[in-house]
Amino acid sequence: MTDDLFHPASFRDPSGHIFVRDGKIYRQVNKSYQKQYDLLLESGLYKDLTDHKMLIPHVDAPSEPAVTDDAYLVIAPQTVPFVSYPYEWSFSQLKDAALATLTIQQRALDHGMSLKDASAYNIQFVDGKPMLIDTLSFEQYREGQPWVAYAQFCRHFLAPLALMARRDVRLSALLRVHLDGIELDLASRLLGLSSWLRFSLLTHIHLHAKAQKKYGDARTSGSSGGRLMSLRSLRGLIDNLQASVRKLNWSLPKTTWAEYYDEVNYSDDAMDDKKRLVEQYLADLKPSFVWDLGANVGVFSRIAAKLGIHTVAFDFDPVAVENNYLQCRRDNIGNTLPLVLDMTNPSAALGWAHNERMSLADRGPADCVMALALLHHLAISNNLPFDRIAAYLAQIGKTLIIEFVPKSDSMVQRLLSSREDIFDGYDQVNFEKSFESYFEVIDSKQVHESKRTIYLMKSREAN
Repeated sequence: MTDDLFHPASFRDPSGHIFVRDGKIYRQVNKSYQKQYDLLLESGLYKDLTDHKMLIPHVDAPSEPAVTDDAYLVIAPQTVPFVSYPYEWSFSQLKDAALATLTIQQRALDHGMSLKDASAYNIQFVDGKPMLIDTLSFEQYREGQPWVAYAQFCRHFLAPLALMARRDVRLSALLRVHLDGIELDLASRLLGLSSWLRFSLLTHIHLHAKAQKKYGDARTSGSSGGRLMSLRSLRGLIDNLQASVRKLNWSLPKTTWAEYYDEVNYSDDAMDDKKRLVEQYLADLKPSFVWDLGANVGVFSRIAAKLGIHTVAFDFDPVAVENNYLQCRRDNIGNTLPLVLDMTNPSAALGWAHNERMSLADRGPADCVMALALLHHLAISNNLPFDRIAAYLAQIGKTLIIEFVPKSDSMVQRLLSSREDIFDGYDQVNFEKSFESYFEVIDSKQVHESKRTIYLMKSREAN
């Protein structure tokens, strides 16, 4: 069997790996993990976690799809609609993922097992909730055994959350560079002196970092420097970590973009008409998946969601994304996933051989891309030519709902107020000419009481 069937993000764990065949995802369980896998099922842990929607469920697959001779069995896990990464999550998403990981560890201990790793990449958001996707993350608990995933949990969850809450929420971008979590000595330096007065941060970050420096990471991968730890103490550690995470809160500042709809120049009728046009185009297209680029707080993402469409709502403003996620959580909107993403610097392919973590383009193309009130920011604020924008949008989306905002619009005038107008080619004629090289225009309508125009297009690459 050829190696190209192996998923590039699943090769480090000797217990098994993910592979793809005929477009379907399988997970091979190796013979070396047989005892642990059987215990996962026999102990009732698998049923407990899947019943509570904390672990991705799976069904047994025929043995024939196995790709190596050391296979014990093959399972077919439920497909995750969209794979996202911790450096794309809002503060509350990372916090919810951290708390989910600790709850899973608590339930594992109840069933005589323990998480052997606590990677944030093992969590994905499905139906609006964080779920573990790595079925092979568990091992049998042995009395006196410390939590071997303690240091990893602190790097992947506690350190970035502390930096986001106490220093600057944009420090989550460090996770794009530090793929195995933010090293504790770095987090300790960045957090500052006042954080030493917080017992939880003193214990789990500052003193933990000092212990790693003194004894080496291998000695401190568990919670007790490699010493024995009673089950009661281990449970106490998990409870303390839960309390530490819950105490970390981010006071949302006001930002221009999070308050965008308070200042937008639409009349109520114009906004209603824009919503109607977007809903009409989505109803006509009937896409199964939408990417809303520049989604802000998700006003138009929720139009797609109400139509039953899986929607990923991207925005560069962490405050807007946080507000969007919190509203989706409050309203139990499970088919919308808000994510932090700068369209001028979208997530790249990262990790070993540049393909452990997929780029945004690798996760597409989406059935439909929405780019509403985005084009003028890309073209004027970031000096991106129309043809470059069109080429990229055609690469990541099969169809496109896009809004053209003319120079006479007050929002464009605001962008030009602090810079020289060097954008002679920024007009509707050049926009249409540039985009028609990559898209077929299906329809266009001007928004009532506005000079803005909404276009429905189909990528020529999708033909």
